[in-house]
Amino acid sequence: MREIKKPAEVEKPHFVLVHGISGGAWCWYKVRCLMENSGYKVSCINLKGSGTDPSDANSIHSFDDYNKPLMDFMSSLTDNEKVILVGHSAGGLSITQASHKFGNKIRLAVYLAATMLKLGFCTDEDVKDGIPDLSAFGNDVYQLGFGLGADQPPTSAIVKQELQRKIIYQMSPQEVINFATIVDTAHPLATYSTDSTLAAMLVRPGPILALRSARFTGVNHEEVDRVPRVYIKTMHDRVVKPEQQDAMIKRWPPSDVYALDSDHSPFFSAPFLLAGFLIKAAASVGCN
Repeated sequence: MREIKKPAEVEKPHFVLVHGISGGAWCWYKVRCLMENSGYKVSCINLKGSGTDPSDANSIHSFDDYNKPLMDFMSSLTDNEKVILVGHSAGGLSITQASHKFGNKIRLAVYLAATMLKLGFCTDEDVKDGIPDLSAFGNDVYQLGFGLGADQPPTSAIVKQELQRKIIYQMSPQEVINFATIVDTAHPLATYSTDSTLAAMLVRPGPILALRSARFTGVNHEEVDRVPRVYIKTMHDRVVKPEQQDAMIKRWPPSDVYALDSDHSPFFSAPFLLAGFLIKAAASVGCN
């Protein structure tokens, strides 16, 4: 009897998730769990001075230095290995640089509420579209670091802890705790967000001087345009506002745009929907 050959198994795509300023690989814990349980390979990068990387943000003055962990990761891939890059917020700059330098190793670049500028911060329009404007929350939003001296531009920044939930995680899941059931006092009900509490413990100052130096000139611009791109809009975003996202989409149109009913941090507020969009995006370039 002739043996019937089984069809070869199609290898699941490899997703590489890149955080934004002040974040780290830890941001993706929900999405990574969901996707790995569905059989996908997932890598989460800690950029320099972020997550578990021990570097001080105030010592990071160039974008190349900040983004080196991602560049090293891309360099380590074999010539026939291709990945799907996902960049959140300022992580969009990171995956754009990777697309300029390693386009042949990228199946798809996914921009999630991200800075999507083909050449980085080269013009005033780039700055307007790509840098968050948090002035609506007051003039004292950031805690700044001055690694080059008090008379020099700030080298690091982090949104003050008391404003983080209001600005970044306003749609994160909430738990309600009645303190009266814990201690013998007459406390009213208090509302806490488990994810924003976790984030407040783990976020670190981001190297804003390095990020603002991100310019991708003198490179092969044809290479970056060969990488398919998808944008995932976050419709209730208070950091990279929807109108900023729209402006970047209009200037450098991706192949697809998805709308996600979330705040700036959908890996907390909408992880199931986000994972679904990432798998859908992968399918759009023939990855299952």
